[in-house]
Amino acid sequence: MRILLTDSTHPVLQQKLEAAGHQCQVQTDMDYHTLLGQVDQYDALVVRSKIVIDRPFLDRARHLKCIGRVGAGMETIDVDYAESLGIRCLNSPEGNRDAVGEHAVGLLLALADKIAAADKEVRQGLWRREANRGFEIKGRTVGIIGFGNMGAAFAQRLQGFECNIVAYDKYKPSGYAPAYVHEVSLADLQQQADIVSLHVPLTDETHYMVDSQFLAAFAKPFCLVNTSRGAVVHTADLVEAMRQEQVLGAALDVIEYEDMSKDGLDLNTLPDDFRYLLGSPRCVLTPHVAGWTVESKYKLASVLADKIIAELNN
Repeated sequence: MRILLTDSTHPVLQQKLEAAGHQCQVQTDMDYHTLLGQVDQYDALVVRSKIVIDRPFLDRARHLKCIGRVGAGMETIDVDYAESLGIRCLNSPEGNRDAVGEHAVGLLLALADKIAAADKEVRQGLWRREANRGFEIKGRTVGIIGFGNMGAAFAQRLQGFECNIVAYDKYKPSGYAPAYVHEVSLADLQQQADIVSLHVPLTDETHYMVDSQFLAAFAKPFCLVNTSRGAVVHTADLVEAMRQEQVLGAALDVIEYEDMSKDGLDLNTLPDDFRYLLGSPRCVLTPHVAGWTVESKYKLASVLADKIIAELNN
């Protein structure tokens, strides 16, 4: 089979595919239009999130048997249409779930203990101990929304903190969570949670899921952690909730204004709501790197290679 790799990934992906007898071509600088003109030559494709796989593209992919994404998010691929054409869509969330679980804990600790703000102050010669007094996770209720690979990994790492862990997942039948996690409804989670961590994919249903109505439904002020996708959270509504102290703090690895086709943010074009987050000591930000570790780079590629090989062997 002929496989085109358009993503910069760990060499193990190509190594495994070629060891299985497939031919790999690597072109990591391809854009949509260039790829559109060549896709009919390949049996499998590994794409970056910077390339949108839409219906016109899929209609040209006459020989394609599968599309792979090195990662978890599939929002740039029209999965339903692809699979209606018999093209399997594969991802590898098993490869970076450990990285995301650890990073979510790190974001929460940075927020709870004011680590980022305190670090900045010390570098400026300030030594404000009382102003940087944090809070403990122990004894608090952490609500996890979405209990797939990432949500489960986060919960596993919370066990040592002696907190109460509750989880809500709309798409899983009861009995999905381990004994140390209590399965609850969304309404119950909103009544109980002191901390909320989002682990959902970006779909039509989850786009702006966290809006003013969602935030107002919480019984008490809480802290928000988001390592899923930026557009799950309506930034303007989050900022207003922070101003009203309904949300006490936010730790965000992803933001609504990300452009997957670019590496960076144009601060001159971003709205005032995001500028509020930039200037707030109650907000911790990282550049969509929760799943990016040395180990996850290998595991993401290795897991995806195994899935592609299995699919092409069917």
